[in-house]
Amino acid sequence: MILLCFGYGYSARVLARRLLARGVEVRGTTRSPDKALALAGEGIRPFLFERGRPLPEEAFRGVSHVLVSIPPDEEGDPVLDGHGEDLRRLAGLVWVGWLGTTGVYGDRGGAWVDEETPLEPTIARTDRRARAEAAWLASGLPVHIFRLAGIYGPGRNAVRQLLDGTARRIVKPGQVFSRIHVEDIASVLEASMARPHPGRIYNVCDDEPAPPQDVVAFAAELLGVPPPAEEPYETAALSPMARSFYRDNRRVRNERIKSELGVRLAYPTYREGLRALLAVETGGEPDAEAGRRPSAAPISPAAKLG
Repeated sequence: MILLCFGYGYSARVLARRLLARGVEVRGTTRSPDKALALAGEGIRPFLFERGRPLPEEAFRGVSHVLVSIPPDEEGDPVLDGHGEDLRRLAGLVWVGWLGTTGVYGDRGGAWVDEETPLEPTIARTDRRARAEAAWLASGLPVHIFRLAGIYGPGRNAVRQLLDGTARRIVKPGQVFSRIHVEDIASVLEASMARPHPGRIYNVCDDEPAPPQDVVAFAAELLGVPPPAEEPYETAALSPMARSFYRDNRRVRNERIKSELGVRLAYPTYREGLRALLAVETGGEPDAEAGRRPSAAPISPAAKLG
C-alpha cells in the first residue's frame, strides 16, 4: 500500500502517522519548500504541488490510495483538473478519499440531514465544494466522499481557546453545530480503506450537534474557570468569515459510518473529546482516551481526519 496525500494538513497528518506506524509508505504534497523539509522529517516523501505546478510522474508510481484534502478554488478542483488523467492511469488504484464539508447541505433551520438529503449550499465556498463533489463522483475513479463537520483536536479546541484568551460565547438562539474529533476522522478513513465502496458518501460527525456556547462553557468547567460572557450574535463583532458559519443551522446524522464501516467513535460527543484534550492542553499527562482509537467491526483488509 502506498498513500498519496494531496495536501498534508491537520486531518491528513493524523491518518499518516497511523499508517506510518504500520509500515505504510506515505507521500504528501505542499506548496512550501520549507514545509516539504518538515514532511520529510516526519517520514513523509514530499512533493511540491499547486494549480499550475503539477507533480512529477514519480509521485504516482505504485500509488494504491489517494487522500485529497485540498479545497476547490474558483476554477474547479486543482487535483482533479491537474491530475485526473494520471490517477485514471494508475492500474493499482483502489481508493480515493475526498474530504469535503457538511456545509453543502446548507441551512435546514436546525433539522436533521443525512447523506441522501439534497444539497443546498448557501455560500460560494460550499457551492464550490458541491460542484467539486459532483466532478469527482463523475470522474470514473474509485472515489469516496467524506463530508466533515467542524474539526477539533489537539491545539484546536475550546480548552485551548480559553487558555489562549480567544474563546467567545456567541449566542444565536436555536443554533447548533456538528463537530468531529480529528482522531475519529482518521478512524473513519482507515475503515473505508479496509471496506472500499467507490461512489459512497459519508457524513463524518459525532453524535450530538450542540450550541457552540455550551461547548465553551463545558471547557471552562473542566478548567475550573468562569466561562466568557455570552455575546448576542446580532451585535457580536465577527469577521465576515466567522459570521458566515452561523448562516446555516442543521443537525447531521452519522449512522452510515457506523452501519457500513463498523466505526465506533472514540469521542461520541464534545464532552469526551474535551476531557481527553484537557491534560494535553494543560501540559499534563495525556488522557488515556486521547490515544484510544475508535474500534470497528472485524473487516477484511483492502490493500484525515487525522
